[in-house]
Amino acid sequence: MLDLLIQSFQIKSMSLFEAGMLICFGASWPFAVIKTYRTKAVKGKSRLFLSLIIIGYLFGIINKIINSMDFVFWLYVINLLLVSSDFILCLLYRNRQE
Repeated sequence: MLDLLIQSFQIKSMSLFEAGMLICFGASWPFAVIKTYRTKAVKGKSRLFLSLIIIGYLFGIINKIINSMDFVFWLYVINLLLVSSDFILCLLYRNRQE
């Protein structure tokens, strides 16, 4: 019984810390997307970097689907949508910079 309680706490605390990480990472993306949209300037933004972040969030989503579906899944989805928006804006505005 005690082992089950310890395991339950570890899973919940892992999700809590994972959620904190995603909230901290995700807090900056809306500002980046708004700035890109307003200025239409993408100089200095790396499409490779954004692509790697998108792939990382996709892996996180797949992990949640396969192993432990919980509320953190939606944080991954929100972050993925924000980074993807910034990536799409970078693709749209890159010709203006070149």
